Amino acid sequence: MKNSLRFAIPLLIILSIIAYSSLPLIQFLTSRWFDRDAEIRSQFVLSALEQSLAESAFDNLKSGQKKRIETLQRIANGERVFAIAICKEGKIQESTNLFPKDLKCVDIEKLESHTSHAIATSAGTFNTSVAPLVIRKLTSNDELQQTGEMYTAQMVLIHDMGFAQKRIDELKKFLFFVYLILAILISVVTVWVSRWSYRGWLKSVRDVVSRVSLVPDTAEPVATKNTELQPLLSDLRSMMRDLHANRAIRDDLQLAWTPQTLRDVISQELAGSEVIVVSNRQPYIHQRIDGEVKVLFPASGLVTALEPILRACQGTWVAHGNGNADAEYVDSENCVSVPPSAPEYKLKRVWLTQEEEDGYYYGFSNEGLWPLCHIAHTRPVFRVSDWEQYVRVNQKFADAIVSASKSKSPIVLVQDYHLALVPRMVRNKLPEATIITFWHIPWPNPEAFGICPWREEILDGLMGSSIVGFHIRFHRNNFLESIDRYLESRIDRETSSISYNNNNCLVKSYPISIEWPPRLMHNVPQAEQCRSEIRQLHGLALDTQLGLGIDRMDYSKGILERFRSVERLLELQPSLIGKFSLIQIAAPSRSTIAAYKQFEKDVHDLANAINEKYKDKGAPPIILLAKHHEPEAVYKYMRAVDLCFVSSLHDGMNLVSKEFIASRDDERGVLILSMFAGASRELTEALIVNPYDVEHCANALLAAIRMPDNEQQERMHAMRNYVREFNIYRWAGKMLIDAAIVRRRSMFERKFTSVGAGY
Repeated sequence: MKNSLRFAIPLLIILSIIAYSSLPLIQFLTSRWFDRDAEIRSQFVLSALEQSLAESAFDNLKSGQKKRIETLQRIANGERVFAIAICKEGKIQESTNLFPKDLKCVDIEKLESHTSHAIATSAGTFNTSVAPLVIRKLTSNDELQQTGEMYTAQMVLIHDMGFAQKRIDELKKFLFFVYLILAILISVVTVWVSRWSYRGWLKSVRDVVSRVSLVPDTAEPVATKNTELQPLLSDLRSMMRDLHANRAIRDDLQLAWTPQTLRDVISQELAGSEVIVVSNRQPYIHQRIDGEVKVLFPASGLVTALEPILRACQGTWVAHGNGNADAEYVDSENCVSVPPSAPEYKLKRVWLTQEEEDGYYYGFSNEGLWPLCHIAHTRPVFRVSDWEQYVRVNQKFADAIVSASKSKSPIVLVQDYHLALVPRMVRNKLPEATIITFWHIPWPNPEAFGICPWREEILDGLMGSSIVGFHIRFHRNNFLESIDRYLESRIDRETSSISYNNNNCLVKSYPISIEWPPRLMHNVPQAEQCRSEIRQLHGLALDTQLGLGIDRMDYSKGILERFRSVERLLELQPSLIGKFSLIQIAAPSRSTIAAYKQFEKDVHDLANAINEKYKDKGAPPIILLAKHHEPEAVYKYMRAVDLCFVSSLHDGMNLVSKEFIASRDDERGVLILSMFAGASRELTEALIVNPYDVEHCANALLAAIRMPDNEQQERMHAMRNYVREFNIYRWAGKMLIDAAIVRRRSMFERKFTSVGAGY
């Protein structure tokens, strides 16, 4: 509005000045027009009166004189005639009452006939017209003979031009208001057209900026209807090409991604930016154990990846405070500085009631979204009460983010399916924020996702993000299809971007990985020592072939299918009975949920049934360790076994496969990997299997057991090189580089928006 007034007010002033300066010209032209009108009227009046006055102009009869005076007076009573007189030989013969006394016939006789002249008198200045009058002096008998003496006189007509001045004044006022209204209309129309044109131009610029920034290296030119944008388009393409080239150099040539590399990227790309991470799980837990408070550091790839970012930026991590002593160590803003030994960033804790945790976490998240997204043939459960708690808790997290933010444009990293509504809630409060949401589990196809009663609300929540990330392209495509089906939006599949509700969102794949080398593996013995110790621990012969499964006790991990594959292997190869065992580490998870309780029972029952079938024949086929193991112990098992079997029925990535590869610095061991795990797209040297095909899996187990050492080394060497290069720091770095590009583009677009905000 301010910019509109800046434009409209000067335009109004200019048009008003033009209107005012044109008034004298209008008055001059109007006066000329009225003068000409008076002249024409006088000629008409004089011509009309000439004959009647001439016939009896000098009739000495009193009746004739009275009649002539009455005729002249009647004409003079009109609106535009002031007075009439007849002059002969320099003297006024007859005149009306208002004829000026100081106006002499001698002066009048000098005027040109049938022409209007302005004459000043004591009564004012009048417009005067003169016409010759030819008369005949009659005798008594001449009336019949029509003869007599001829005389010449002059008839003088004085016009009252007061009406003209009155009309001119009225015309001035009328024209002034016409000019004023016209000026206002022109200003309004001009401002409206300029706004409309500007918005169209600005939209074209935004589209160009968006497309150029997303696809700067495409051979095809970015089309635009505005030809005037072509020079700008060329400059933008050049600028963005340089930007992406620099990013490509960092991304592709910096093969050794480390915490320091990640810090360097942050300092170069996001200098001075505020970073906020939000997740359900917190990186540090204050837990009271046997009366003593201990700080627990959960073994999580997510924490490993994101901690260097927060340390470099001195940012804030927002998470659910679930430790029983967490509340004792926070300040008035529910924050605590971490790590405890050398604080570098803040942990802001969100408090949940038991009812909120049951509905939000165990209910909607893990009984609804988890089975919906994993499509592991477990029916999702959706309750209105769980959804209400999910919305309430998401709002708590969003409010915590807003209160923790010290700027209007922080970078917010939202983690996982527990917080699908947070991006939109934060966007409503911090419209300039750069929000990256990473969905750590699979995204189902649109038909499956359509089961959710609140599908539109979840999609709308995620579309508050600047970037939505998935592990693999397949899940990304499913998400785009879901958006296309359930939301009114515009999808650019070439750039994998979505325009929705005045917000542009990139949808990209970022395969998550692990840190390299794993810190927690430093104290683990070498492979040969681990082999002997693990076999000794379980009472197995040193030549026993060992397989390993490491999972949470979850129905999506394919544990039952894995057990059946081992059973089928022993049926196909009886020589392996008592000489091959599968060690299954399965930490209990979500035991309060009915489906998980039943699944845990099924796992124990199947393991017992298979072991009972082959009891007293050497090593048991299944060694089930249904308890939590520390990371060092898990890595020890990984180094001790001959193969690792990952049989997920549906998994976003599955980091166990990459952890197994990282643990095998001896370059031995075989990875059997489900085709339904995201890692199968990257670890192509593994034995890829369909976990639903028990026969196929049994043959893969046999192939792994019999695989020669040199083939094991070749496969493991290739996979270790890949995991080393594409580690967790690269995953985080790629997201931050993309966030920096989106951030710059948004700032560029806001400059155009701020220019046009007043229009």
